[in-house]
Amino acid sequence: MTVQFNAAQRYHQTFSFRNSPTAIARFPFPFTEDSYLYSVNIEPARSELPGSIYEHWFDIDEHYPSEMAERARVLERDPQRCLVMPHMEEAAWDALQMLMEHLAADYPQWFSLACEGDRWHWHNKALGIEQRFTFGDADSLPCPPLEYIGRQVQGDFALLDQRDNDLYMDAGLVTCPADWSLAFDAGMSFKQWHAPVPMAHQMGVFDRALKYLLNVQVDQPVRRLNWTLTINPRLDSSPETYHEWGADRGTVTAENAGRLVHLRVELQHMSRLPRSHAMMFSIRTYLISLDELVTHPGWGRRLHRVLRDLPDAIADYKGMTRYRQAMLQWLSHYDV
Repeated sequence: MTVQFNAAQRYHQTFSFRNSPTAIARFPFPFTEDSYLYSVNIEPARSELPGSIYEHWFDIDEHYPSEMAERARVLERDPQRCLVMPHMEEAAWDALQMLMEHLAADYPQWFSLACEGDRWHWHNKALGIEQRFTFGDADSLPCPPLEYIGRQVQGDFALLDQRDNDLYMDAGLVTCPADWSLAFDAGMSFKQWHAPVPMAHQMGVFDRALKYLLNVQVDQPVRRLNWTLTINPRLDSSPETYHEWGADRGTVTAENAGRLVHLRVELQHMSRLPRSHAMMFSIRTYLISLDELVTHPGWGRRLHRVLRDLPDAIADYKGMTRYRQAMLQWLSHYDV
């Protein structure tokens, strides 16, 4: 697929984010039936459907320049959104290599990589970045390796150290989280950082997911979809900025829900890093307003039924309790 980038869009304050018809058509609508309950929905990350979000390991789309500008804005305000513990330095270089190699192979019109031993030449034509550096030498880059490449790839990245039959969040670059904090979760085990999720622990979902992930091999990545709702097309809905977005939930009415409420879907891609054997957990976020969503046949009807019948504990965890009834009233017009 030839990627055509949009004009600059904003994910804060005046909010100018919009999806083209192409972006709506390839949006990862996460519901396969009219109800939803947690499950271990992990599958092999095979390349599928040219032009879809599943074609490549790391998806670059029309929002690329705008998302990279938003990442730079968040990092300027809060440099601690990128964190790498000392024992994860090798994993950070691992991640840089994996991302550069895949971007150059999958999007040659925008990215190129040439390597002569440890002397590398990286060219990001989309952002006008060209860099010669020595692989493994952080001083040869303008910023640490995970931050350097993370400023050039859509989505957040957590690097998980595997030890004692568990995964620990010991590094990451997270500027567009859905109400969680890298600084808070750093160093936590798999079950510890998932502790706030209701019902899933009692169902054994995380026991099965962890067992699956511990056995992921190099070049055999897996993926899953996760979802929540966001008011306004705001990528950075972190606890650190709650004072900026928390009150938005009280502004939704049955008249404006289509414009304000956005379905937020994460394509979570988990791949084994070859040198460090850490796990790279990429979280690629897609946003779509309800106004845009209902232009796709059947999506409005199904979303209405899923959210109408969602257990209250899950609805509360996903932050929709304050505006759920107003949103359902708006959606009900598409379930006839």
